[in-house]
Amino acid sequence: MITGKNYIGNSLSNLGSKTFSTYNPILSIENEWTFFEASDSEVNTAIALAKEAYETYRNISRDKKADFLNQIANEIEALGDELIKVYCKETGLPEGRAKGERGRTMGQLRSFAMLVKEGSWVQAIIDTPLPNRIPIPKPDLRKMMSPLGPVAVFGASNFPLAYSTAGGDTASALASGCPVIVKSHPMHAGTGELVASAIINAAEKIGMPNGVFSNLNSSGIEVGEKLVQHPNIKAVGFTGSIKGGRALFNMAALREEPIPVFAEMGSVNPVIFLPKALELKTKEWAKMYAGSITLGAGQFCTNPGLLFGIKSKELTTFIEELAQEILKVESFCMLNPAIKNNYSANKSYIQEQNGVSIVAKEDERKDNFANQVVATVSGNEFITNKSLHREVFGPFSMVVQCENIAELEKAIASLEGQLTGTIISEENEIQNYSGAVDALQEKVGRLIFNSVPTGVEVCPAMQHGGPYPASTDSRFGAVGTNAINRWVRPISYQSWPNDLLPLELMDENPLQIHRIVNGISSKNNIER
Repeated sequence: MITGKNYIGNSLSNLGSKTFSTYNPILSIENEWTFFEASDSEVNTAIALAKEAYETYRNISRDKKADFLNQIANEIEALGDELIKVYCKETGLPEGRAKGERGRTMGQLRSFAMLVKEGSWVQAIIDTPLPNRIPIPKPDLRKMMSPLGPVAVFGASNFPLAYSTAGGDTASALASGCPVIVKSHPMHAGTGELVASAIINAAEKIGMPNGVFSNLNSSGIEVGEKLVQHPNIKAVGFTGSIKGGRALFNMAALREEPIPVFAEMGSVNPVIFLPKALELKTKEWAKMYAGSITLGAGQFCTNPGLLFGIKSKELTTFIEELAQEILKVESFCMLNPAIKNNYSANKSYIQEQNGVSIVAKEDERKDNFANQVVATVSGNEFITNKSLHREVFGPFSMVVQCENIAELEKAIASLEGQLTGTIISEENEIQNYSGAVDALQEKVGRLIFNSVPTGVEVCPAMQHGGPYPASTDSRFGAVGTNAINRWVRPISYQSWPNDLLPLELMDENPLQIHRIVNGISSKNNIER
């Protein structure tokens, strides 16, 4: 049941006077629930509880942490149809998408449970002593990863489950040993509260300390600012706009004790179509990319917003085919009127730039539904006008027509950091475009060959991050079990008594994890 209250640790609370509602974009009406924005005292209490919980939670056994994560997944599943119905009412997204995202969320939690239970993620490294080394004896040194402390997580507008309350940021932070305070996204606060209740139920059943998780409502930026500026918050996870992510990054950097902000802030995901690929499979690629551009009304950070090619009759034919195919796709409802308005404004801004032509544009049909657009511009205009590089969050894509390979390479090199970059090539064709491939590799976190960027596999090899402004730290991604590395720091023990070491670093390796011992991966005991 949705109460509209905040979870301050295990307790529901509504001390604040400011309220708000979520919105049903399909029906164009407010939903029936009223939500209470967290007050200053509630924010401070949640942080105090998280700090206290951290002292216990960081030392809880790996098996119990794994049980906690698995139980969260079980509790989310137990919410049943109520969660799906609320999700759809708050987003306008279809039931199939809701169920798919729920499955992904539960899968993420369970994959982190497996990671924690196995234990090698702590990256234990041991260099045994050489007391007789000349001229200076070598001490015993042992290093492993240790959690940072309480983490603030900001829910994402476009993924109410997989990137929000119990999404990848929360799951990875809890797996690392860090308590989490979620700043729930105001567009799906009801979905957020239901998931928060699942996390709290799991915490109580497994016996986790009160404060290991809190969920705070907020319709504006004030609650988020208070979280980021509080000295007891040690890291931040964010998925959203460049403007929002950069504001949090700057705020965290100006603290007396600066903290890391791991923000994934969007991307235009450039795609390079090589000539022979277009010559042989024009219709196939046009249909595939029309589907990718319009998928979920284009509300994915991996939406292909820029398509690059070299001027030719094949590129012209591809543009014509793409225009036809994209107009065949039925328009989708966007998540919220605010997102639809931003889409319209950004789309209009791009269309007004010099040299931009519209080759396909669906007429507006219903409130909050996005009309898909394909535009085109010359390579030279794209290179000289940085405004054309901006993300248009929605079913919009622009074809950049370059005069030759040199201009193509220059256009790619002019880009800012991106999450993904794609090459569409026929067999052996790509070898002649090594300069363009090298330029693209410098700009992205994931290189794709002969596919579409939409769709992010959740696995250790996935990199969902890229050079700024795709993310604030290109070394880390928000997807897959490696995301745990954002919430930890290395700590080294020198000449420490064996019986006082963490279990992961003891001679006898009681947890039987993989460790690097004197440069060699091993699970063996260490003989002194």
